Amino acid sequence: MKLKQIFSIPKFDDGALKVWQRNFLYFKKTMLVSLFWIVLEPAIYLGAIGFGLGSFVNNMGGMSYIEYFFPALLCTTAMMVAFFEGTYGNYTKLTHQKTYATIMLTRVGPEEIVAGELMWAATKGFFGVVGVTIVAVFFGLVDSYKILLVLPILFLISTLFSCIGMIFTSIARNYDSFIYSTSGLIVPMSLLSGTYFPLDQLPSALRYIAYLFPLTHGVAAVRGILHDGNGIKIGIHILILLVLTWVCMNVSFHRIRNKLLK
Repeated sequence: MKLKQIFSIPKFDDGALKVWQRNFLYFKKTMLVSLFWIVLEPAIYLGAIGFGLGSFVNNMGGMSYIEYFFPALLCTTAMMVAFFEGTYGNYTKLTHQKTYATIMLTRVGPEEIVAGELMWAATKGFFGVVGVTIVAVFFGLVDSYKILLVLPILFLISTLFSCIGMIFTSIARNYDSFIYSTSGLIVPMSLLSGTYFPLDQLPSALRYIAYLFPLTHGVAAVRGILHDGNGIKIGIHILILLVLTWVCMNVSFHRIRNKLLK
């Protein structure tokens, strides 16, 4: 297949919307359980790390520890929820439930299936972000209109990791395959992307590696907007996220489409 075909602009049309609606209707039936899991874990981190451990840290670059940690928590929530929906959820529909094969008996094609699933995983990640934001309101952490400015970036992060999750789904042989991506990529990103401490505290080699992580740029952009960071640097971080999302989206379209057409 030609490079132009691989890196074309994916189409999000009516068929993709129907796939998204199917997932949303199923989500509504299990909404309480899903939201409980999506929101509870970040809320525990907010209390235990942000307020608990953070009470021993007086200053993090001119802000309290909870102010430093909160933007990172939003980003890691978007990452975790979207990635796990893009991997375990999509792998189940692809292999065990044969959901995609059934959908392809209709007029909905493989590209529309991938588009709908990517949109849904991104949406679910965004639901998690909104849930954590609502919890944070009660802790007094949301007191500015700037939270509205970072929501599109958080949705972009959700979209990026839904695409990354779909790529890993396309190469997975079984559920255990996701241990490699989770333990080898997602967990290190959640720890070494400027989430719990500044990157300049890392050794030089790890610092350079950290800047290869997509989450690093997401955290830097969200934290920069919420705390009046350098506008040019914020723009660069957002641009990197956009490029990575576009590339990963096209790769996921190409791989899943070929898998469904075999």
